[in-house]
Amino acid sequence: MGVAPEIVIPDHLRPTDGRFGSGPSRIRSAQLDALLAANPTILGTSHRQRPVKAEVGRLREGLRTLFNLPDGYEVLLGNGGSTAFWDAATFGLIRDRAQFLSFGEFGAKFAAAAASAPHLGDPDVRTAPAGSAPDFVAVPGLDAYASPHNETSTGVTRPVRRPPGIDDDALTIIDATSAAGGVAVDPTQFDVYYFAPQKSFGSDGGLWLALVSPRALERIGQIQASGRWCPAFLDLAIALENSRADQTYNTPALATILLMSEQVTWFNAQGGLGWATGRTAATSGHLYGWADAHELTSPFVTDPQLRSPVVVTIDIDSSVAATTLTAVLRANGIVDTEPYRKLGRNQIRIAVFPAVDLADVQALTACCDYVLHRLADA
Repeated sequence: MGVAPEIVIPDHLRPTDGRFGSGPSRIRSAQLDALLAANPTILGTSHRQRPVKAEVGRLREGLRTLFNLPDGYEVLLGNGGSTAFWDAATFGLIRDRAQFLSFGEFGAKFAAAAASAPHLGDPDVRTAPAGSAPDFVAVPGLDAYASPHNETSTGVTRPVRRPPGIDDDALTIIDATSAAGGVAVDPTQFDVYYFAPQKSFGSDGGLWLALVSPRALERIGQIQASGRWCPAFLDLAIALENSRADQTYNTPALATILLMSEQVTWFNAQGGLGWATGRTAATSGHLYGWADAHELTSPFVTDPQLRSPVVVTIDIDSSVAATTLTAVLRANGIVDTEPYRKLGRNQIRIAVFPAVDLADVQALTACCDYVLHRLADA
């Protein structure tokens, strides 16, 4: 992190809420009010009893509505976050060999998990430089095709489409951790769409959720019947059984579920996924327009079709250290604009999940203008 010079941004320029992190993301006050209201009746009670199971059911049904899931699709959940789901998928979804699209930190991690699994065949990994994305290539005999929907580290979004020409029973598995709830998706184009609560859903991490097609449910049953050993914590058959009972295999962080349920309910009340994606299109569109127009900035992702509507990465001219810009912003209450650490670029990264108001994003760019002008003149 750079050392912030003494630059004080005028109060009238600052956003009302200065949190722009790519996860954990901002939590709305209404979510916290709902959490407080639940304290006497739900928090601190058994997760196997009706009040808590009703809350899990509210979340599962809310996600069915939000994503307009076709008949036969189910909502699964379990503890551990998306990182745990990568391991669960290597045990319970991939039969032998899978193809992975790796175009950032998180897609690469899922591919690495499969490559290190001794019971699986060597994965087919398709890569692309940071800021771009590869395509699937149908290969006979592969039983799964996996890709991020949105690469949080680089700000690249790749459309979700079932690859043409793949084997009839091959699964399409999509890591939607930073996309779900903020990027449009057609559920008929995936078999598994998994994510965590700490991005668009304004909650804390530690939970994974997955939207699962009948084809993927059948695969889970086939692998279970094969006798393949799997730790109970990562067993998707156990997760399915518990999810159908509106519970998790082991004790969940109930506050996380409550916060996420409230966010999903808010999305649906406002108009559902179309409303949420309209919000992110407006806020990210403002940022890309600003980055294109400013003499010291440019969008990192050069192909407009691949630019993420929820995580915007913006390169800063070499005449100004991005670390100094982000340090000044942080000193003025505008936080988590730093780039992904391993990308190693002179840039800022701004998350605009659905809870982020357009007015706050407009205020952010005004603050950046104010700071960049003074840093360029220094």
